[in-house]
Formats: sequence, structure tokens, C-alpha cells
Amino acid sequence: MQEQNKIVARIVENLISLDEIYISVNSFKNGAQVLFFGTVRNHNDGKAVHGVSYFAHKSLAERAFIDICNEALEKWGQETNIAILHRVGRLGVGQISIAIAVGSPHRREAYQVSRYLIEQLKIRAPIWKKEHYESGESEWLQGHALCAHSA
Repeated sequence: MQEQNKIVARIVENLISLDEIYISVNSFKNGAQVLFFGTVRNHNDGKAVHGVSYFAHKSLAERAFIDICNEALEKWGQETNIAILHRVGRLGVGQISIAIAVGSPHRREAYQVSRYLIEQLKIRAPIWKKEHYESGESEWLQGHALCAHSA
């Protein structure tokens, strides 16, 4: 098996390929691969959700992904492989909005890195989310600090 890049970090417009994200972190040196998928759920705050639109400042978001990944590599080991794909555009209920994959020699580190990545991305990446409800209304959700919400 060919060694992969340590970090894959992209904003994407198309469906996220489960095979692609798994292959990007798989390595014979790793005994653990942890996959996390964030999906669009059908409700939020008592409202029926029909879909979600994600918007991102692509270059800044990808830079934030890489910075966060490098922090994780420094903390949990350089032998770790990481992939983050975040989708933009309109997504329906059940579709994957974010996929995080971590390949590591041991499961403990793989889980720790995965958790660190999603928690940091939620507060640091310039990605904005607008929910669309069954009622026909839409609403911007609280998100990244760069997001200017208007009524």
C-alpha cells in the first residue's frame, strides 16, 4: 500500500465519498481508523427541518482545517493521518455535511484527534449554516464568529 499524505483538508460541493475518505487515512502502520460523519437531521429546536445550506470562505476554511490538523499532529503524533471534507451548498435530511477520518497506530489517539478536530472546526472555521424548515421559513444559525447574522 502506498503511503498517503498526512492531511487532506477540503471544502467540497459534491457528495462525500466514504471510500475516498477512508482510503486517505488508511495505512499499514495504523491499527485504528476512526470515521466521523456529521449529517443533516430532520429537526432542530422543535422545528421540522427540510434541509440545510452551508456556505464557506473556502480558502480560509481550508487553512483553518490545516492549522487544526497540524495542532493535532503536534499533540498526538506525526504518524497520524487526517482527512476532513466539509460540504457546501444545499443538503437534504440525512446527507453528510462533514466527514472526518483519522488513522493512527492506536485507537485512543484516533478518537482523541477526531474529537479535537470537530470541536475546533465548529468554533474556528468560517463556515455558515442556514436551516430550511418544513414551514417554508429559513433561518441562519449561530456559528463562526465571522458570521454576521441579520434578521
